[in-house]
Amino acid sequence: MPKKAIIFDLDNTIYPVHSIGDTLFAPLFNLIFQEGNFSKQATQIKKEIMRRPFQYVAQQFGFGEALTKAGNALLQQTVYAGPIAPFEDYSFTQAIKLDKFLVTTGYTQLQQSKIDGMKINDDFKAIYIVDPQQSSLTKKDVFLSIIQTYGYTITELLVVGDDLHSEIKAAHELGIDAVLYDRLQLHTNEQSFPVITHFNQLEKFL
Repeated sequence: MPKKAIIFDLDNTIYPVHSIGDTLFAPLFNLIFQEGNFSKQATQIKKEIMRRPFQYVAQQFGFGEALTKAGNALLQQTVYAGPIAPFEDYSFTQAIKLDKFLVTTGYTQLQQSKIDGMKINDDFKAIYIVDPQQSSLTKKDVFLSIIQTYGYTITELLVVGDDLHSEIKAAHELGIDAVLYDRLQLHTNEQSFPVITHFNQLEKFL
């Protein structure tokens, strides 16, 4: 059945986090590494923070309650004030004449500042920021809400994102078709889901 709507992720799907990550997360990295407890894991921690929400990274590396609380407090006040360039192939998505939704996980102010920096608010029928600090809602809950609010059937939706354990997993659990956007080529051996590396490859899934 032809698709009526596409749900996009934000980080590392519409733009590369590493393009702003060193500047954006400099205060957080200083906080994490100031005591030296995690200095040997610095490269891996930085890489994960540019891929996944801080709360999950803190749990993965055992930051502890105090450091996690301090990191959350810092990031809740963090915004990115400059312009942000989307991936160059993002223009292909703008030409698609379907309903488009943006669903992203992160701190509300920070995620909104990224969206504003790219000037992409008007590209989407609705934008949802899933903020673990403010709500227990997940991307799966939001996908269900989109279905119920706009009257789509599951087969009329397509989810596009870079994270197998977030939006792709949520789509799979709901029976929604999903495409893994692997612009950074981190999943070259993935065989469980369709994979694209450029948005000009998206048309065949619509």
